[in-house]
Amino acid sequence: MVPIIPVLLLLLAPPAPEIGPNAGESSDLERALKQFLNVYAIVEDQAADPVASGKVFYEGAIPGMLRRLDPHSVFFDPGQFEQLKQMQRSERKGFGTVVSVLPGRVVVLQTMPGSPSAKAGISAGDEILAINGLQLSRLDPEQLVELLTYSRQHEVRLDVRRYGNARLMQFVLNPEELQSPSVERAFYLRPRVGYLRVSSFDEDTGKQVHDAIEKLGGAQLRGLVLDLRNNPGGVLTAAIETASLFLKPDQLMLSVKGRAVKDQQVRVPPNATPYSFPMSVLINARSASASEIVAGALQDHDRAAILGETSFGKGLVQSVFPLSDGTGLALTTAFYYTPSGRSIQKPIEDSQLEEATATIHAQHGEYKTDSGRTVLGGGGITPDIPTQPDPMSRLRIALEASGSFTTFATGYTQRHPGLPQSFDVTPALLDEFRVFASEHNIQPGVGEWLRDRDWIQGRLKTEILNQAVGVAKGDEVEAQYDPQIRRAVEALGLTP
Repeated sequence: MVPIIPVLLLLLAPPAPEIGPNAGESSDLERALKQFLNVYAIVEDQAADPVASGKVFYEGAIPGMLRRLDPHSVFFDPGQFEQLKQMQRSERKGFGTVVSVLPGRVVVLQTMPGSPSAKAGISAGDEILAINGLQLSRLDPEQLVELLTYSRQHEVRLDVRRYGNARLMQFVLNPEELQSPSVERAFYLRPRVGYLRVSSFDEDTGKQVHDAIEKLGGAQLRGLVLDLRNNPGGVLTAAIETASLFLKPDQLMLSVKGRAVKDQQVRVPPNATPYSFPMSVLINARSASASEIVAGALQDHDRAAILGETSFGKGLVQSVFPLSDGTGLALTTAFYYTPSGRSIQKPIEDSQLEEATATIHAQHGEYKTDSGRTVLGGGGITPDIPTQPDPMSRLRIALEASGSFTTFATGYTQRHPGLPQSFDVTPALLDEFRVFASEHNIQPGVGEWLRDRDWIQGRLKTEILNQAVGVAKGDEVEAQYDPQIRRAVEALGLTP
C-alpha cells in the first residue's frame, strides 16, 4: 500500500519556476498543503488517542473537501469503491412478487408467472410475517423496504400466513434474474387516449416507450399522458431516445457545459420520425435527472404540457475516477441545460466553486420557449400547470395507515373467487367496508364518510382488483381517480 504522507510530501517538493496567471494559485496550494501536514503531524504526535491515517484522510479530509463542492461528489474508500463496481455489474434479481408494504406488514398482491414465488405456491393475499426469522411487525416501513431490497439478492426463508388457514406456511426462495421493464404501465384513459408510466430510464427504455405506443395505436392516438412521477432518471441515451420520439429532427434536446469539459449540444437525429399527437407530461419532486431532461426538452419546444410539481433538480454530469490503493472519486464535471438555456441543477449551497456557483445562480429568471412562452429557471422543471395530489384527510390517513383496504380486499377476494375485470364497488359493499373499519376502531362521522366516499370507493376497487385480477388492472382503476392524471387529460385539449 502506498503511504499517504510521502505522497503528499512529494506534492510539496519544490516545483520548477512557474510563470503565468496560475503561479499565485500554485503557491497558495503549496502553503495550504504544508499547513495541513503541519496540523496532521501535531495531531499524530500529541492527540490523546492514536490516529489512523486512513481514517483521517478517507473519512475526514477528503470527504470534507468534497462537501464544499456539491452534495454529489463523493470519495470511495477501497471497500466502498468495490461495492460500487459490484453494483454496476449486478444483475436484477428477485422473486417476482408484487407486495403492499404496510406498517409492520407485507401483503402479496401478485406473483409473476414462472417466477420463484409463483413456482413456490405463494399467491395474492398471503401475508409475509417473517423473513429469515426476523419478525416484520417490529419494523417501520423504511426498514421493511430495506429488508425486502436486501432479500432479493439472497436465499430467504419466508413465514407466511394465508387467509382462512390457521397454520403458518414456510417457503424457501432463491432469487432469479428477472426482466423488469421501465415502462410499467400502458393503457387507455379514454378511447384512443393513452397513458404510459415510465419508472426509470434504462438502456432499452426508448424502445419500450415506442413499442408501448404502437400497441396503443401509434400515430392514430388522439393524445398521450406520459407519467414521469417518481422517476429518478437513469441512462442519458435512453432519455435522448425517448425525447426523440416526440421532437422534430435536428431540434436541440440539451446542452452540456463544464469548466474542464468541452461544451456539447445534443440534437434529435435528422432521420427521426416523431409522433405528433398532443401530449401531457406528469412530474413531481422525485422526478430527476433523465426525467427532467425529457420534460425540459418537451416543454421548451412547446411539445407537451408539463403538469404536477417542480422536479427534483439533478442535472449534473458525474465522472468516476479510479485512484490508487483501490479508492475512487465520483466528481461533478459538468451540468445539463435545457434547450432554452435553463440549468436543470438546483443551485448548490455553500459551494466554494465561485465561478460554477455564479453560473448556476444566473439561471434564476425567465426563459422563452419556441413559441415565446415564459418558463422559469433556477433548477428543476417548473410545471406549466401546477397540480397537487389530493390532500390526505384524517380518515384517509387512518385507513391507509391501518392497512384496512388491503386486509378487507384479501378477505373479500377469498370469499368471492373469480371476480371479473368489470367488477365494481356497490353501495352494499361500501356499507360492508364501513362496518369492517368500525370493527377495527375506525369510526368516522357521517360528514367525514360522505366527503371521502368517492375516494374510498376508488381505493377499495383498486385493492380488490389488485388481488383478484392483477396490479395492472388495479392501476387502471387508480388512474381514473387520480386528480393529476385527470387534469393531464384535460390539458390535452381534446373534444369529447
